[in-house]
Amino acid sequence: MTESRRHATLSQTQTASFASLTPTVVVTPSEGNYSSGSSKRFRETTQSIPTPEEQGLRRPKAYQPVYAHPICTLGIPIMFICLGVALEIALNFSNKSGGFKVPTVNVFGTVSGQFLASIIPTSIILPYAILYRSHDWVLRWFQPYVVLQRGNASAEESLLLDYIDLGPFFALFRALKYKHRILFMSSLTAFITYSFQPLAGSIFQIRQLQQTSSTHVKSLEQFSLADDIGQLNGFVAAAGYAEAATVHGLGDPPFTFRNWSTAAFDFPKGPNLNGTLVVNTTAVSTQVNCANPARGIEVLNPGSVNISFSSTSVDNCSPSSPIQVLNSSIAPYQYGVIDAVCPDKQVDDVEFRPVMFWFLHFKDGGTLEAKTVFCAPTILPFYVTATAHLEDGTLDSCNLSTDYDQPNNITGPPNNGRAFNGVIFNHSTDPFVQARANNTASSVPGTIFRAAFQPSGLQATFDLPNGMLDLTSQIYTQHLSVSAKSIYFVKNNSTINAAMTDLVPRLWIDPLPGHFLALCLFAIGIIGFFVHLLNYRQRSKLILAAPPGSIASITALTARSGFGELLLPYDNEEQLEKKLDGIKFRLDRRTGAIVADEVDEGVPGTGREEALLSLLGRQNERLSQHSTSSQASYQAAVGYPPWVYKTPYDRIPD
Repeated sequence: MTESRRHATLSQTQTASFASLTPTVVVTPSEGNYSSGSSKRFRETTQSIPTPEEQGLRRPKAYQPVYAHPICTLGIPIMFICLGVALEIALNFSNKSGGFKVPTVNVFGTVSGQFLASIIPTSIILPYAILYRSHDWVLRWFQPYVVLQRGNASAEESLLLDYIDLGPFFALFRALKYKHRILFMSSLTAFITYSFQPLAGSIFQIRQLQQTSSTHVKSLEQFSLADDIGQLNGFVAAAGYAEAATVHGLGDPPFTFRNWSTAAFDFPKGPNLNGTLVVNTTAVSTQVNCANPARGIEVLNPGSVNISFSSTSVDNCSPSSPIQVLNSSIAPYQYGVIDAVCPDKQVDDVEFRPVMFWFLHFKDGGTLEAKTVFCAPTILPFYVTATAHLEDGTLDSCNLSTDYDQPNNITGPPNNGRAFNGVIFNHSTDPFVQARANNTASSVPGTIFRAAFQPSGLQATFDLPNGMLDLTSQIYTQHLSVSAKSIYFVKNNSTINAAMTDLVPRLWIDPLPGHFLALCLFAIGIIGFFVHLLNYRQRSKLILAAPPGSIASITALTARSGFGELLLPYDNEEQLEKKLDGIKFRLDRRTGAIVADEVDEGVPGTGREEALLSLLGRQNERLSQHSTSSQASYQAAVGYPPWVYKTPYDRIPD
């Protein structure tokens, strides 16, 4: 071996020995810090990455997801604000007007209206909530790269941090740990959007509410005497209805309410009508004016076979003939009605006279007990406001408006305001008419007498002072009111005003979930607008040419960073964290690659100087040239002169 080769070999050996014993210097250009160690654990070659311009190519645009475009990023929060304001306006309108009008007939066939009321608002708001959560997903996806962009990032906060795997809920706790405030607010608002579906599905309700509308209906009758009164069809039918109502518990028939009888009118036609109709029409008020007798029963011929009795009213009226009592063995229960004669008011026509209802039975031992009730019916016509049910036509109320002042043949000639007593009629040669008269005269008192057996028995009713009086007034009033429909009204068509109040379905917004959803929409819209605006500005500085989630893109970012030599394929998370401990990471501003800088190990002999700078508050300042002679000597020995760039982003020292 020649002298020159021995000299070269010796020099290389000394240099290698010197390099193994002399510490390296690791510079973090982003912070301007020096960090020294006995050896560098890996070798990076990011400075050798060519730029697209050096290869004659155009630099590619930074990767941006479609739904992370500024229009979507800021448009969705603005849409939330608009939806919240619109919902509050709709709530105010719903409370004032009792909801929104919906079709009374389901246009979707068998589909439930309540199902539509829950699925439609959910379908409207759910796509925006999904897009908002997608924006939050993008923010969590890019957060490690945003941290790397700032530089000086630990492995826990950058390379090992996976916000996507954590999800929006658990990401909240990790964001609090690392003080990622923008991500925390984004994940919090995104997590709240999961409440939109139950809230939106419960804000609408289909309620049956009353709705009143003005309309016109056709009146079918007018106040006048019927032409067929003499046939007595109306009286016998009314007696039959009164009996059926007493036995079977029926109410008043259509166009009759207690002592009122109104002219008939047409009802609006349509399906599912279940409301009421208020009309201004004419009506007849019938008063039976029933009272107990002034004195007790006067028994005539007591003790004889032909027993009879009489009675006197408070107006000094008495029956036109004594009441003949049948033998108790033939008829233990007896009843009837007879016309009464009043000395102060003579009435020739028996159809208009007062009447006396009488009832008797024999007590145990054969003692006769009788009750009489005197009635003097009167009628008066009025204009009334009647309320009728649309479903069956029954009257719910009848309120007097004004007196009826039109000329007519009931209050005027020939009737002159006289009221038919409805139970006593002139004798007719027509056997059918006479049969109707007899039937009516026996049916009405018979119905009253039958009602006296309920509920405690006949004797209990007789023992009451007004027992028979009350029953007579009630049943006799119903009989005359139903009769009035047939005898005091005739066919005549006219148009009258009416107000229809119907139960209609209304789409009502529930205030509790409605206000809560509107508040969430408005708050998330305001917060989300600023959060995603700030995050968009953060992401705009990133140099990522491909989606960062793929294996190829991550390999491209770290292939020449060198720290991969420290890692093995079978390292678990704990081992990865341990091996990457003491390394700070950043993004190379020239190429976008991930750069790793070791900072934990220092240059020997500089600890005292660093402690002094720490006490002086200048720990992060670059050491001066005069105080780092040992570092300068080392750098010259390893081939890096002092203050020469190691990467394109190293700064010239101050």
